[in-house]
Amino acid sequence: MTGPIESVRILGIDPGSRITGYGIVDFHRNRARHVTSGCIHVRGADLSARLRAIFDGITTVVERERPAALAVEQVFFHRNAASALKLGQARGAALMAGVSKGLALYEYSPNQVKQAVTGRGHAPKDQVQHMIRILLGLRELPASDAADALAVAICHGHTSETLARMQSSAARAGILP
Repeated sequence: MTGPIESVRILGIDPGSRITGYGIVDFHRNRARHVTSGCIHVRGADLSARLRAIFDGITTVVERERPAALAVEQVFFHRNAASALKLGQARGAALMAGVSKGLALYEYSPNQVKQAVTGRGHAPKDQVQHMIRILLGLRELPASDAADALAVAICHGHTSETLARMQSSAARAGILP
């Protein structure tokens, strides 16, 4: 890549075993435009049915909206092992839905995501929701899980733009081949 990306559609995912948030933005010249967002709610004790519902829900979003990239927040730890395992399984189902459709996968730390949208790496969830509403010009606060997914998508957009600019500058300076 030798210059800033022209426009890219990014899918952000906030996985959960009961609620998986998703958000899609079109990112162009360091500006994000909201395309769609929402939550996939799954119920019941049958883990395989919940994982299938997450996979099918994300697959439907990918097929309908045709994003070019998939961004997700990295998971570092969880309070208990059972919850961590369920979260990991839900995350895997959501990511495979995108990867199986050929999307490139990008991961960001929670601090990177919060920094990208609020300017603070340790911002609370309500501040992330508020900034997503402002940055995307939404009339109402998005659901918490959808806001987190949109924040991940915006983080990827900013990171991609910055890397493209750096590569372009390095190429012009003769640093890169």
